[in-house]
Amino acid sequence: MISSNGSIELMFGNYSKFFISIFLNCLVFNCQQLELQTLKQNVCQLQISGMSCIPSGEFIRGSNSYSLDERPESKIFLSSFYIDVYEVTNEDFQICLDSGFCTDCLKSGKCKKIQPNYGLRYMQKKQPVVGVSWYTALEYCQFVGKRLPTESEWEKAARGTNGNLYPWGNEPADCKKAIIEEGDKKGCFTEKLSPPHLMTTSVVGTRPPNGYGLYDMAGNSWEWVSDWYSPSYSECGESCFGVDPKGPCNGLEECTQFGNQKIVKGGAWWWPGEYSRSSRRRAHVPENFPEYHHFGFRCAKSY
Repeated sequence: MISSNGSIELMFGNYSKFFISIFLNCLVFNCQQLELQTLKQNVCQLQISGMSCIPSGEFIRGSNSYSLDERPESKIFLSSFYIDVYEVTNEDFQICLDSGFCTDCLKSGKCKKIQPNYGLRYMQKKQPVVGVSWYTALEYCQFVGKRLPTESEWEKAARGTNGNLYPWGNEPADCKKAIIEEGDKKGCFTEKLSPPHLMTTSVVGTRPPNGYGLYDMAGNSWEWVSDWYSPSYSECGESCFGVDPKGPCNGLEECTQFGNQKIVKGGAWWWPGEYSRSSRRRAHVPENFPEYHHFGFRCAKSY
């Protein structure tokens, strides 16, 4: 028992020190476990400007009903993480350029350009930056102390935990919900223009946010994620399952397991709404050349 003066009185003879040691160690261990559990539960209490926290837990990734590369539909567990509320804008990206960064891929020859082909129409301050390589997207995220989201993180942030087809639920995409091509009008323009690139991306955040408070998780610009592409999750194997999967080669910098392609998600102003389904995957070379596309991105962060 514990005496009135706080000392521990144990009636085990020569074994008293042994039991006292076990007792104290258990107290310390339990306190450490409680502290760790509390930290995990409270991680979303942090407020990070411009980011939203996605709580830890399972979500439904992929689909058995659409493209073969989305299979199998599976429950995946992710730790809590933060992700940008908006796509990275031209204004954001210019800060990186003005600081002398975000041009490494030009110097190394891993990319040929870091701007849109279509000029100033796509370079308003609040439009999403487009026309960047995967390497440039990664460099920007590192510049601001973040990283690219994994494909699983991006997909959970877009569709939520219950397997919704789109960020808003299961209703088909239209121009009230996302910046897409509707009819023959790209970017939800009210009239068709020629050539079609005159119908541009929109400034970010013009459509309602999803349940996590994130904008443009469908449409506006395709978004790079960190993972290498695989023909399906089943072919990818263990690296695409388990807790916090990072994709083929476990996300290593070099990976030739399934070729040399990364993944973009979310559809774009140039494409019909079906392309903005949250589980849809599109493969493209990280250099973004010689085949060049107007891809953008957003960043993530873990604690």
